[in-house]
Amino acid sequence: MADALTLDWLSRLVGFDTTSRNSNLALIAAVEEFLNTRNIPCERVENEAEGKASLIATIGPREPAGIVLSGHTDVVPVDGQDWTSPPFTLTAREGRLYGRGSCDMKGFLAVCLGMVPHMQAAALKKPIHLAFSYDEEVGCLGVRPLLRHMVAAGYRAEGCIVGEPSMMQVVVGHKAKRSMQTVVHGRGGHSSRAPELVNAVEYAALLATRIIAVGQRMAREGARDALYDIPHTTTHVGTLHGGTALNIVPERAVMDWEVRALPEDDIEALMQEIISHAREELEPAMKARAPEAGFHFEEKAAFPGLSTAPDAPITTLAKRWAGRNDHARVAYGTEAGLFVEMAQIPTIVCGPGSIAQAHQADEYVDESQLTACEDFVKQVIAYCAS
Repeated sequence: MADALTLDWLSRLVGFDTTSRNSNLALIAAVEEFLNTRNIPCERVENEAEGKASLIATIGPREPAGIVLSGHTDVVPVDGQDWTSPPFTLTAREGRLYGRGSCDMKGFLAVCLGMVPHMQAAALKKPIHLAFSYDEEVGCLGVRPLLRHMVAAGYRAEGCIVGEPSMMQVVVGHKAKRSMQTVVHGRGGHSSRAPELVNAVEYAALLATRIIAVGQRMAREGARDALYDIPHTTTHVGTLHGGTALNIVPERAVMDWEVRALPEDDIEALMQEIISHAREELEPAMKARAPEAGFHFEEKAAFPGLSTAPDAPITTLAKRWAGRNDHARVAYGTEAGLFVEMAQIPTIVCGPGSIAQAHQADEYVDESQLTACEDFVKQVIAYCAS
């Protein structure tokens, strides 16, 4: 059974509606109050305009380099989902703990906070840093200023554990992601005059066809890695909206799309190939009929992939702490690659719960997974105390 303090923290954390569109400051304040009562130094990295903040706390000495335990505080919306229990109230049923974020990823945060008394009792020789971010679900936004602060303030770490749900398997790699919103501007009018006009929906569809073709080509010819559940680079068109009526040529369309790439494939080159197709192949015909027509591209989210060596010191340590010899790579993205890219901290992903439960109605984490994560963190504590 999970520690009582872990369960109490999970109940409290789920109770904060930290959907990415909302502030997370009430959650951060609750964590700060807990840490302050235990005389643990912590620092906020605030985004005052958004009413949000990240938090970095250090248990043990500031030096030498230690271990970072990291996770995000935001969750995805529950809008339109059919929950059988209140999503922002932790509900226990048959060994499962239900609530938005219980799996992704407040379960890991709760374990970290629940283990704080064990960390303090251990007389650590190396520090354990708790790094809690915001807005991971909308593009890994909050961790970037947090990492810039950590670098500027001289935080050092020999490794980082990002506690995204992995069923406590050690994850050494994930794909990079770029997502884009494309607005297509055409020239509207009566559909009987369609050949003289520029149909924004049709040109959006032509670009979508190219995006799909790139994904099909990468599935056939791109790099492959059997450790990934989806072993190749992928493209995806998520939404395409435009038009008002059948007899009106649409003058505007909006499309959201993405590329998720293996580290061996050049994601920037793939993005540029798609954008160049719009600029060089599609726009000239559009502008010949309507000079104002064309494509506008706006990046919505981007994060680097993760590729930590299976025999890297942090990987070897994490396997020992998890009590297993295997490792995996995953298709979903995390903040882990940013810890490597921005702070040069070797990083793996390992956390309680299954990614299959993330973002779902009746999201849950098995209590046994929290117990396994507590055992993992206790091994981290022992390492930093040895």
